[in-house]
Amino acid sequence: MTAPWPGEWVTSRLGLALSDAHSPVGLTLPGLVGLAVRRNPRRAHLLVSTVLGKHVPTDPRLVHGSALLLGRLVADVLQPLPGGPEEKAGLLAEAGLRGEPGAAAGLRDLLTAHRRVLGAVVVGYAETATALGHGVADALGEAVYLHSTRRPVAEVRPYGGFEEEHSHATSHLLLPVPPGLLESEGPLVLVDDELSTGRTVRNTLRALHAVRPRRHYVVAALTDLRDEADRAAMAGLEGELGARVDVVALVTGRVGLPPGVLEAGRELVARVERGMGRSQAPERAPGGVRRVRLGWPAGVPEGGRHGFLPVHREQLEKELPAMAARLAEALPAGARRVLVLGFEELMYAPLRLAEALADLLEDTDVRYSTTTRSPVLTVDDPAYAIRNRLVFPAHDDPADGPGERYAYNVDQGFDAVAVVVDEAGDTPALEHGLLRGVRRLGAEALVAVIPS
Repeated sequence: MTAPWPGEWVTSRLGLALSDAHSPVGLTLPGLVGLAVRRNPRRAHLLVSTVLGKHVPTDPRLVHGSALLLGRLVADVLQPLPGGPEEKAGLLAEAGLRGEPGAAAGLRDLLTAHRRVLGAVVVGYAETATALGHGVADALGEAVYLHSTRRPVAEVRPYGGFEEEHSHATSHLLLPVPPGLLESEGPLVLVDDELSTGRTVRNTLRALHAVRPRRHYVVAALTDLRDEADRAAMAGLEGELGARVDVVALVTGRVGLPPGVLEAGRELVARVERGMGRSQAPERAPGGVRRVRLGWPAGVPEGGRHGFLPVHREQLEKELPAMAARLAEALPAGARRVLVLGFEELMYAPLRLAEALADLLEDTDVRYSTTTRSPVLTVDDPAYAIRNRLVFPAHDDPADGPGERYAYNVDQGFDAVAVVVDEAGDTPALEHGLLRGVRRLGAEALVAVIPS
């Protein structure tokens, strides 16, 4: 029996409609996303990516491979070459989405073998696109990478800030170290998981262009959902800046929204939560907690929050097999399903660890996802994308104050959950919140801390 598309529950109740327009790699919008309902007054729906590894535990090789594929499209814009691997990569991505054995690893390996060496500055958006942007930079070989952050640092002067209007938490900063990191020559690539209107991107391009003008910008996203007015606004920006602005995406399409969808979404959330309660993953006999010393390479940043250079990528990739082996040694005997769980903006390091672990343990089902700030309605229905969650307090003393955090779809019978955090997130609140929740799932909790 074929599983339902994990968006049918939302479309049948809110009247949303997804439509495809174009994909340069042969993918579809329903293949790349499911749907959930936001607990957010600014937007009723949430597109839940099947390849991002944020809300849905996913084969890490499919996550990294999809980012590399998006990076390949960026490379094709920056330096067009005939006869690339895009068509074959698209077929492998589609097979990976269906869960065919070997397809996700094949996608990753194909694109790694065809990695281009192009100098560029790549900027990813926090929190969902931090690993996606990093993967795009991986595909470009010599690219400098930086992602925005909601974690200010007193000693680091912001390069710029911008607002993401529909986001649950909207303040973003760019904190490059050294300050001149973004001043390098070459095009600038902005990466997000979805383009809904393009307003955030346009605001960001204006801000960055005012500080350091460039002749060429590329905007890259997994899905491009802009309407004609939004596209015209982006075209007008080219004239305003006097610069070329290209947009690439794995899939271009539209999400049709009926009138009154915001109010309908709020009413739906209230009705479901009254009838079902706020869905939490059920408790089981608690597992244990074990700390793992990864041996993170000295001098390699934990991610792109303050910048990540090609030399850092080389060092990290040399050390990944050994770190994965240390993580594997700490797993409980006989573990067959393992989740590597990242931490909000810290997505790339857990992704690469999960990927190396999956390569090492061929007979183990290794999945990857991350915690998030975003509150989303949960409904335990196979036609809905967010089926269960852990709720726990923030554990990194956030600048905007304490609050709830979430890990979605984690109740999947994992034998072990390896929680990967940076030093700022390794606090008593981690022990009493997220780790306690993981243990109540009956999973062994492993904790790996990456130096900040």
